[in-house]
Amino acid sequence: MSKTVLKGATLLAPLPVVMATVGDMQNSNIITIAWTGVVCSQPPRVYISVRHERYSYDIMRKSPDFVINFVSEKLLAACDYCGIRSGRDIDKFSEMKFTKERASEVSAPLIAESPVNMECKVFDVINLGSHDMFLADVVAIHVDNDIMTDGKIDYAKAKLVNYQHGEYYATGRHLGRFGYAAQRKFIAKYGKGLDVDHTKVKSLTKRKVQK
Repeated sequence: MSKTVLKGATLLAPLPVVMATVGDMQNSNIITIAWTGVVCSQPPRVYISVRHERYSYDIMRKSPDFVINFVSEKLLAACDYCGIRSGRDIDKFSEMKFTKERASEVSAPLIAESPVNMECKVFDVINLGSHDMFLADVVAIHVDNDIMTDGKIDYAKAKLVNYQHGEYYATGRHLGRFGYAAQRKFIAKYGKGLDVDHTKVKSLTKRKVQK
């Protein structure tokens, strides 16, 4: 297969689109972030990376805790606007008519209109060059009840968006779940013409994947 070789660059895609809120209930700002992700499962830890020249950077150096507010298709236009305007010039909560909601564990507010809000308490800041990485423990999560199914977040209902090098894309079409390829292969190999116990198959393939 033919390939084109490119120089090293941050071409990883897709990336989540989030609005991070910083500061406190009186003095806060919204910063759009695509440089974010999970760094640890137990304890649950995430990061956001922020350029030094961003207005929110100085706020975070003084009050580093933040909230990651997920962005749905419905909120995308407001999120994009927050990304092209600076908190030095406008109050983004007021401009976008967002509801500022008090968090339970951190000083930064939630965006009530966001379907999922993750409260994050910073435990380390690492300078990496153009960005500082703010590493944080996830201390609380708020989820809209209308995107919950059987006690879990239903991401098809959430209709979150992702970011790919200047372009936004929709998510939500379910393609499978972790381990489904192994399960399908198991059934194809051993289940033809048989009355397959799918519960047993799931258990076997789950153990196989975990190994």
